[in-house]
Amino acid sequence: MQMEQMSLFDSGEVYRPLASRMRPETLRDFAGQKHLLGEGKILRQLIDQDQIPSMIFWGPPGVGKTTLASIIAHRTHAEFINFSAVTSGIKDIKEVMAQAESRRRSGKKTVVFVDEIHRFNKAQQDAFLPYVEKGSIILIGATTENPSFEINAALLSRCKVFVLQALDTEDLTGLLNRALKSREGLGYLNIQIEPELIGMIAEFANGDARTALNTLEMAVTNGDIQADKTVVTREILSQCIGRRSLMYDKKGEEHYNLISALHKSMRNSDPDAAVYWLARMLEAGEDPLYVARRLIRFASEDIGMADSQALPLTVAAYQACHFLGMPECNVHLSHAVIYLSMAPKTNSAYMAYEEAKLDAQQMLAEPVPLQIRNAPTKLMADLHYGEDYVYAHDTKEKMVRMQCLPDAVRDRVYYHPGVQGDEAAVKAKLEAVKRWKAGKEPCGE
Repeated sequence: MQMEQMSLFDSGEVYRPLASRMRPETLRDFAGQKHLLGEGKILRQLIDQDQIPSMIFWGPPGVGKTTLASIIAHRTHAEFINFSAVTSGIKDIKEVMAQAESRRRSGKKTVVFVDEIHRFNKAQQDAFLPYVEKGSIILIGATTENPSFEINAALLSRCKVFVLQALDTEDLTGLLNRALKSREGLGYLNIQIEPELIGMIAEFANGDARTALNTLEMAVTNGDIQADKTVVTREILSQCIGRRSLMYDKKGEEHYNLISALHKSMRNSDPDAAVYWLARMLEAGEDPLYVARRLIRFASEDIGMADSQALPLTVAAYQACHFLGMPECNVHLSHAVIYLSMAPKTNSAYMAYEEAKLDAQQMLAEPVPLQIRNAPTKLMADLHYGEDYVYAHDTKEKMVRMQCLPDAVRDRVYYHPGVQGDEAAVKAKLEAVKRWKAGKEPCGE
């Protein structure tokens, strides 16, 4: 008689999600963060030497902040206390701090881990401060929000901030494959899933290990259970993560086709087309921060001096995407895309740099004119550094007739202002400045 395959729920134990079962207990099994935990890296050394300071782990969801704190808990020779910023009040904090102070007097360390520390209000954060200062506790906080904005400056100044990065596709693919083979994961099942589908789950997870494992578990749970195996097909996976995500490869040709379409639609002042291509990207699972970064580039490359407000607006859109994430941030990106589409256009800043770059690359050794060199020592002054320099602010015109380019390119013109938007006024001002420097007319006020 053939044995039937064990299902996900056949165990008599209380069921634990795959992401929980696959939580690593050692640094060896920890995925990602090689910039912090690789051999010789500072955080790795601090953990290995059991010399951890008070610190903040800052990073997006699912990158291992809580897991890393748990690994430290198993390795440190200290009392480890886990706090939740959602359920703990000032009374709870003070009780734990009193116990920690008692341990300190007897020569024992206390490590306090606070998940979602940004949810603590100022009074709650202040309650930790004197105990961190005295060394009664070593505080480890985890947050998805920028600590500069969400954590009191006094407390933050006493903590080392470590930035955890989103896991890359390779890290997530390795994690998913381990989950399929590990007995703690899904290794007790005979699962058939194509490597391509594993890669798609990793792409869909967008750097979040928890999302990747939850998606894999959902796909396996809904898989085609046969006599001796469970088969996960493309159709099954499409039901778990959305067919649109399977049709969009963030590293493939379609990715570059869509961002090109968005960029060129904005350049052509077509907000309808631009918003459409934006929606195509976001609804297919594109990282909103990637789109926001491209908009920041566009603001200077295609708009520049014609509307200098485009750059701060796109930077603000990036920050909004970072704070909110999808789907809420779609409206911020739409706002930015429409603004950029309707803004006056000039590529003068882009072209100025490209032209200057060619000269710079060919003449890297051209000397700085003596009159605009600093002369911090007597020797430099004796060599005529800074001689004939005139401080522009000391003049009526607030500028002087002084050569600032090297002799080899003294007559080069890199910036050619256009006449769109605000740049028309810039063009007129620059022409007046050049006429005055050439001695052809007085400078207008």
